[in-house]
Amino acid sequence: MVNLGVLVVVTLFWETINAATLGVVYTEGGMVEGTNIRLGFRRHMDVFKGIPFADIPGRFEKPKRHPGWDGILKATEFRKRCLQVNLLMTSTRGSEDCLYLNIWVPHGRSVSADLPVMVWIFGGGFLAGGSMGANFLSNYLYSGQEIADRGDVIVVTLGYRVGTLGFLSTGDASLPGNYGLWDQHTAIAWVHRNIRSFGGDPDNITVFGESAGGASVSFQTLTPHNKGLFKRAISQSGVALCPWAVNRNPRRFAEEVAIKLNCPTDDRMVACLKMTDPASLTLAGSLSLSGSPDNPIVYKLALAATIDGDFLPDEPSKLFHNAANVDYIAGINNMDGHLFTGLDVPSINSPLVDTAVEDMRRLLGSYTKEKGKAGLDNAFTTYTSTWGTNPSQQTIKKTIVEIGTDYIFLVPTQAALYLHAANATPTVWLAWGGLTRAG
Repeated sequence: MVNLGVLVVVTLFWETINAATLGVVYTEGGMVEGTNIRLGFRRHMDVFKGIPFADIPGRFEKPKRHPGWDGILKATEFRKRCLQVNLLMTSTRGSEDCLYLNIWVPHGRSVSADLPVMVWIFGGGFLAGGSMGANFLSNYLYSGQEIADRGDVIVVTLGYRVGTLGFLSTGDASLPGNYGLWDQHTAIAWVHRNIRSFGGDPDNITVFGESAGGASVSFQTLTPHNKGLFKRAISQSGVALCPWAVNRNPRRFAEEVAIKLNCPTDDRMVACLKMTDPASLTLAGSLSLSGSPDNPIVYKLALAATIDGDFLPDEPSKLFHNAANVDYIAGINNMDGHLFTGLDVPSINSPLVDTAVEDMRRLLGSYTKEKGKAGLDNAFTTYTSTWGTNPSQQTIKKTIVEIGTDYIFLVPTQAALYLHAANATPTVWLAWGGLTRAG
């Protein structure tokens, strides 16, 4: 009788030497080889880290195709995230050489083929964030391993320029902006051209993202440059219609950055910015995160997309015809506006400090400024209609968060879904407040 322990060892050894793996993969830039990991009995995964999808980007230029490489690229280590400010905005991290992507490919008994593909776009207010390794200590938020394994899909994460290097703009052709969005587009196009070599289906690509990544997904559906590159899209807590997603007066902030760097603000400004030390340029794009009811933080997010006449040829609300053939899901979370309203009205986060109803009215007034006093009065009546005569502090604080959530996330998401449904040929699912219906 064969010893059970020996049988187990032999079985594991045989499984290991016969593990399903892509091995060396041929891409348009050259050959790449990742790492094969064992997930369970006859379940393995190939992981590719740090594959270049574009060349090192020129300062304030669209990304260009990578020139390729000789030999086999060992795609086993994450590359640096794109140059950005740290959490306290006191220094920088990352590199200008950052246009890389990572791929997770699950396998069963045999090497996978024609798998659906999901391309993740990270969030971070267009100011920070990354998909290249740990965000804090060993906490890696954006590993594609679990989704790839559970969903039997290929997961791709990518890097794109953020901050001044990705979104600074003068509002004209000299510095049009949207470089981070062009990076995302270039990565999506690379995936479409190359993913079949990794066992993926280029006709079944879903682009998904959260916060600024969710808005980025929305922009990627609206630009005319992405037609035919992906089939589905998912925006989580962010769409192109959010009040923070587009800067319609980018010149003002560009001049503020130039002044910080001792650059002129005339027609020599862009040339000066291009020659500036990248870390200094990045730090000069730091944003003030102190808000107030009369000057909400949402209006201070100056580094965002711009209507450049190219990537975004018009107002986002007028571009939904470009997304007609994209299946689209969008949604938000309860209390999505908490981070913003907590900065505008800090007392809502303190159980020991009362929040004045007047602070809520002032914040609501800032959000409804274009509607005038009548708009403010109507909105105030709507939000306080269930209060009664003596609302509790918990009620007041929660209402402020609801107001921020509605203005910053929910209403723009509803508007985007209705516009998408009005232009779309596939089904669009509208989901909020526990209700879901086809549109």
